[in-house]
Amino acid sequence: MSIYIGTNVPLCPKVRNRTTGSSGNMAERDHQEEEAGTLRKRNAELERELRKSVEREEKMRKELQKAWERLRVAEEGEERLSSQLGELEAEAVLEARAYHARILSLTDQLSHSLHHAPTPS
Repeated sequence: MSIYIGTNVPLCPKVRNRTTGSSGNMAERDHQEEEAGTLRKRNAELERELRKSVEREEKMRKELQKAWERLRVAEEGEERLSSQLGELEAEAVLEARAYHARILSLTDQLSHSLHHAPTPS
């Protein structure tokens, strides 16, 4: 019986050889042990890289969420400013019309007073 961790490579090939009763030559067993050790190290490296990658992904996900929130706030602000600008433009048009009407009225009054003013004798 062999003990496996995360791969199909036995954790300890010597145990397998003793329990199965096989008698491999010593060099082959050493090679298998070395290969298993190399695979375990590589597996550990890959697991560390995976953890780092998952951490980076989570960090990027949080940054993206913050960016979306900032974008939402900016869009709401833009909408408010656009609405306020529209209101100010409408108010400016009304004031311009009122001033124009007042100028016409004053011009008419001035013209009327000049035509009906008593002549100096």
